[in-house]
Amino acid sequence: MRRVGPVLGETVLDQQVGDALHALPGDAHDPGDAGDRQGFPQDRAEHLPPGGGEPGGPGEFLGDREELAVQPEGAERAAAEQITLFAAHRPRTSSSSAYARGRTRRSADSFDSMLTGVQHAVKGRGSRLTLARMTAQPNPETGAAVKAADRAHVFHSWSAQELIDPLAVAGAKGSYFWDYEGRRYLDFTSGLVFTNIGHQHPEVVAAIQEQAGRMATFAPAFAVEARSEAARLIAERTPGDLDKIFFTNGGADAVEHAVRMARLHTGRPKVLSAYRSYHGGTQQAINLTGDPRRWASDSGTAGVVHFWAPFLYRSRFYAETEEQECARALEHLETTITFEGPSTIAAIVLETIPGTAGIMPPPPGYLAGVRELCDKHGIVFVLDEVMAGFGRTGTWFAADLYDVVPDLMTFAKGVNSGYVPLGGVAISGAVAETFAKRPYPGGLTYSGHPLACAAAVATINVMAEEGIVENAARLGESVVGPALRGLAERHPSVGEVRGVGMFWALELVRNRETREPLIPYDATGEAGAPMAAFAAAAKAEGLWPFVNMNRTHVVPPCTVSEAELKEGLAALDSALSVADEFTDRP
Repeated sequence: MRRVGPVLGETVLDQQVGDALHALPGDAHDPGDAGDRQGFPQDRAEHLPPGGGEPGGPGEFLGDREELAVQPEGAERAAAEQITLFAAHRPRTSSSSAYARGRTRRSADSFDSMLTGVQHAVKGRGSRLTLARMTAQPNPETGAAVKAADRAHVFHSWSAQELIDPLAVAGAKGSYFWDYEGRRYLDFTSGLVFTNIGHQHPEVVAAIQEQAGRMATFAPAFAVEARSEAARLIAERTPGDLDKIFFTNGGADAVEHAVRMARLHTGRPKVLSAYRSYHGGTQQAINLTGDPRRWASDSGTAGVVHFWAPFLYRSRFYAETEEQECARALEHLETTITFEGPSTIAAIVLETIPGTAGIMPPPPGYLAGVRELCDKHGIVFVLDEVMAGFGRTGTWFAADLYDVVPDLMTFAKGVNSGYVPLGGVAISGAVAETFAKRPYPGGLTYSGHPLACAAAVATINVMAEEGIVENAARLGESVVGPALRGLAERHPSVGEVRGVGMFWALELVRNRETREPLIPYDATGEAGAPMAAFAAAAKAEGLWPFVNMNRTHVVPPCTVSEAELKEGLAALDSALSVADEFTDRP
């Protein structure tokens, strides 16, 4: 019998209980309950270990296990109580969506079958009932085997293979993950800024499982229920008339196809993109990228021209205010367009809020100004929302913050929190019309994969039902922003704080007056030691930080609780004391 997680001693319900726990629907109780995202209701809190059932908290379920001693004659009775509990949370929906009603009906049927299996499983079984608990159970032998296989066979991205030491991860839940040594970390990276709903959300896991049992895969040329519903839900939330959805496997190929569409739509070759940007690792996307990862693969013949976007803290325009930075950046862009030749430019591609490059919200009016330049010259405006989209900024899309509608918009990551790879391009009516009777020359074998789309449907519904987007906005404004500004006052290594929602950056410097970065641009080896020391200090405090160049980004799951944020910010406070040691303070 397959086990859900490490178990101490005997188990009774093993897979059946694990499946039942995973199947508990998120709409079985009011949004915001402590049991909301664990599939375990508040009224059973007496069964939780110390720490309660707060999402991601020390009492969270479905990690490793805590045994509750039950006498042999009481085992079946205890299990029956659990079965009654599970049955009370049989899947249901009030959605008007036929897809949602159908999926819930199928989930309920599967749930009923599962409960029958649980009932049979407990009859005449052993003397202990085990319940899941998110406390890492050390298993160094397995960890060593995982690490050895990784080092022998896995070729890691963006890395010198012999100079890395990947952590072997044993499990994850909510805002936390843990290793095989029993160490638990608060995840302030959301993976690579994609687990917007946290790790192992039971509703999304159940949706993937249900879809796999019904239709694991099918070719993209057919109309498939999960694919159609995912496209509908995305189109409902995109700005303007971005109502057609082309599915890809991730963000980079979404950018590739957006550029291809723009070139075919306009008949022009060139594409403009900004320095301090990242658009993906595939050939066209990496050429569009404006950071050092581009250099090794930059062909110089990709038809890409880079320009400076606004960033007041390190202004290229000698600006002193946001208004000056905006006006001068737009003037610079218009000059670039003029001298490159407007009739040669197919698209301008911008991250709505640049992510990996530093989380730099553009000044008011900038994106609207880019939209005007595109309209003036017949250029396709592409917004890259791969990282910023689906709740990360406290809105469904960052474009909503600026009241701007692009012609094409790319997405990935948060669309299904990375549970199954998925990305796409949201397409305006004008661009879609180009391919109404002219075949679009592009596609992917796994475009709109049913498992990925089922995960997207469940993710979007969960985000709406549980108020996850609103949670990111509220806690970003009331907790994260004020706390980070407080850190900046206490730590000389913090040069600037910027961000919105659950999307923040701290710019670390050697000298606040000169704004010299804590480490040089694209530093490696010994030159990068100060940031390495900062990261090590954060990990020692149980916080896994997002570090890029001289910055640390605060990008936890959008489901993060206030208590978890305060825990992480306290650890960040401690780690910044290490960064302070590398500053030029008196």
